[in-house]
Amino acid sequence: MQNMNTVMTLFQLKDVAHLWELGGGTSLSDLIQIPITPAALRFLSVILILDLSKPNTLWATMEKLLHAAQAHFEKMSSQAQKSKSGAKYQNPVHSTARVLPKDYPDRELISPFPVPLLIVGSKYDLFQEFHSDKKKVISKTLRFVAHYYAASLIFTSIKSESLMSKTKSFFSHLAFGLEKGKTMCCDPGKPTIIPAGSDSFSQIGSPPLTDVDITSLHAKNPKDLWKKVFERVFPNEGASEQRELKDPAKDPQYSEPQIDAMRAQKDQELEQYKRNATKSWKGLELET
Repeated sequence: MQNMNTVMTLFQLKDVAHLWELGGGTSLSDLIQIPITPAALRFLSVILILDLSKPNTLWATMEKLLHAAQAHFEKMSSQAQKSKSGAKYQNPVHSTARVLPKDYPDRELISPFPVPLLIVGSKYDLFQEFHSDKKKVISKTLRFVAHYYAASLIFTSIKSESLMSKTKSFFSHLAFGLEKGKTMCCDPGKPTIIPAGSDSFSQIGSPPLTDVDITSLHAKNPKDLWKKVFERVFPNEGASEQRELKDPAKDPQYSEPQIDAMRAQKDQELEQYKRNATKSWKGLELET
C-alpha cells in the first residue's frame, strides 16, 4: 500500500489530500484497514479501479473490495461513537453517515456507500476491442452498481489524455470539492462518464440477457439479479485466481529477481532439511 500526498494551493492556503493506493486486486484487501481510521472518517472517499479488460474477475473484485471497505468503515465508525460517548468532556458528535439530497434519483431504492465513491473502469483501450454485446453487458452492469451505491462512474485509459483529464477532475472533486464537470455519456460505444446522481434505474433498464428467462435465475434482490446475469456472460474466475495467489510473495506483479532467487534457495534448503529430519525420525523408529 502506497501513501501519496496531493496539494492544492489557493491564495497561499494549502489543502492536502492523502492518497492511499492498494494494489494487488483482492489478495491484499486486509490492508484497507490502514487508511480507514476513526480520525479519517469525516473526510474519507473511496476510489475503486476495475480492470475492464478482465471482466471474468470484475464482479468478484468489486464485491470483495467494497465489502471490505464498508465493513471496516462501519467498525471504525462504531469505535468512534463509543470513544466519544465515553469521553469525560463530550464534544458534539458529528455523524459520519452519508446523506443524499431528497431529490436524488431512486433515493428509496438504492443503498448508498457510506462515503463518496468513484468507480473507475481502467484499460478502456482494450475494452474497445470487445464485441458490442459484451461491452453492453459490462457498461450497463457497472452503471447499475454505480447508481446502486450512489457512486460516480468513468471509463478511462492512460493512452487517452482527454479521458485521463476527465478522471483527474473526478479525483479533484473528491479531494478538494472542485467542480467535477457536467459531461455525461451512457453510450456503450463510447467511454462511460456518469457523475453520481445523474443516472436512474429507468434509464439503465433491465439486465441485458435475451436467451434466458430472468425469473429462472432465482435472484434474491435486484443486485443479485445483475450479478447472476453478469456472471452468466462472464463466469467468475476470481475465486480460482485468489487460491493461486493466496501467498502474495508468489504474485508476479511483486516480483523482485534477487530476493525471489534467495527465497527460492531458502525454500529448497528448508525442504531438504524436512526430508533429512523425516529420515532421521524414521531411523529412530526402526531402532526402537
